[in-house]
Amino acid sequence: MKNIFIPLLFLAMGGLANAQNIQRLEKVDSLFNILENNEMAMGSISIFSKGKEVYQRSIGYSELENASEADAATIYRIGSITKTFTAVVIMQLIEEDRLKPDTFLQQFFPQIPNSDKITINHLLRHQSGLFNVTDDEDFRSWMLKPQSREAMLNRFVKNGILFEPAEKAQYSNTNYLLLSYIAEDVEDKTFAEIVEERIIKKLDLKNTFYGGKINPENNEARSYVKSEDAWQVTPETDMSVPMGAGGLVSTPKDLNIFFYHLFEGNLVSEISLEAMKNTENGIGSGIMKLPFNNMEVYGHGGGIDGFSSIAVHFPGQKLTAAYTANASDYPMQNLFQVIIKIVLGFEYELPESLLADSTPQN
Repeated sequence: MKNIFIPLLFLAMGGLANAQNIQRLEKVDSLFNILENNEMAMGSISIFSKGKEVYQRSIGYSELENASEADAATIYRIGSITKTFTAVVIMQLIEEDRLKPDTFLQQFFPQIPNSDKITINHLLRHQSGLFNVTDDEDFRSWMLKPQSREAMLNRFVKNGILFEPAEKAQYSNTNYLLLSYIAEDVEDKTFAEIVEERIIKKLDLKNTFYGGKINPENNEARSYVKSEDAWQVTPETDMSVPMGAGGLVSTPKDLNIFFYHLFEGNLVSEISLEAMKNTENGIGSGIMKLPFNNMEVYGHGGGIDGFSSIAVHFPGQKLTAAYTANASDYPMQNLFQVIIKIVLGFEYELPESLLADSTPQN
């Protein structure tokens, strides 16, 4: 398989000497060699320093059946990272005074339980108390079929509430489905059009759009799960289901561009960004505050079908990293944490399953 390791792109990070950065990223490359050689993962990673790409690597196949190798432009379903895009759209509408944080859900969907108590802010921060529709007992029977807004709203009504608004924060895809519906009603446009106009065009994200049926001819990856030591293609959720909770597709490079510009204040105001970063139990508005060596780091993860993804930004170091996978036979978050530790020069330990072919550690 090809090795997309580009020393010419290396830039100094955190004031360290260039040679140290090259050595660290060579270790990251060696780690991906292990994953690829042992058929433990397929996907792509991109690392930015101060808004510029310093490392990119793709392993495995975008479509296994035709032996189509993944590359830097391969497009992946990003699942719940979509929520960060949705939150940006909502914050922009609030800045334009077309919504308010304390606008009640009743104004748009009075049939939803507690709609007279649930606000936009509750939805953004997963504090609505609404049941998570993807936990619906019949979810797998309808997730592969096109769904109307009416059908989804009926499910929200049927599933009801788990707790009173603001009583606590509990992750629920229902919140962000409703936010995308609200954006559509305010803008009188489709959610796909809204994200395209407000974010994608503004940042010139070349490989980000609202997903549909996967098209391998457009370098869109299929997803796989391992069964009896062989990768098996997974069924595709119809993208009318996730909407603003998980409907976008992208590449790691585009995700890094998005997160970098979000934290540089190029998508929302400083006040809005601070509101997004205001976290309770790690949950903010469309972003999470993540635990990592007592450093300030924000981001979001995603999973849909056999796809998994994660994107993070370290404001203090201006380090941004994203990893998208269409097949994983190894815990993605554990792997990503090791990668970030290597890049930042922290001590790290490789799991036993990766030790056999590993390079020397710090």
